[in-house]
Amino acid sequence: MNVKRIIANLHAAQPAEVDEFYRLILGLELVMDHGWIRTYAGSERMAVQVSFASEGGSGTPVPDLSVEVDDLDEALRRVAEQRIPIEYGPSHEPWGVRRFYVRDPLGNLINILQHV
Repeated sequence: MNVKRIIANLHAAQPAEVDEFYRLILGLELVMDHGWIRTYAGSERMAVQVSFASEGGSGTPVPDLSVEVDDLDEALRRVAEQRIPIEYGPSHEPWGVRRFYVRDPLGNLINILQHV
C-alpha cells in the first residue's frame, strides 16, 4: 500500500470564511465545495508529508499548517496588502528556510515558508 495524499482538515463553523485568505493570499484554487466542506488545492503535485512537533522552531509555537511557497516576498506583499498582522518573522532560520507566521480568518497559525 502507498499513501496517495494526506489532507489537513481544520474545523470551521463557516467554511467559506477562509476563501479570501486561501485563494487571494496563497493563490490556491477552490476544487470542492459541498457547503459543509471546502477543499483548496495548488497547481503543483505535492509530496505526502506530516510533521509532529513540540515547538515551531526558534522558540515559536507549533503552527497549525506550514505552506511552502516559491516567492516569500510576494506572500509578504499580499499579506501586507490585506493588512494581516504578522505573528512572527520574516526570519531566516538556521535550518535553511525563510518564513513568517500569520493567522487565517479562523485563528489557525499558518507558517508560510520558502527554502533558501
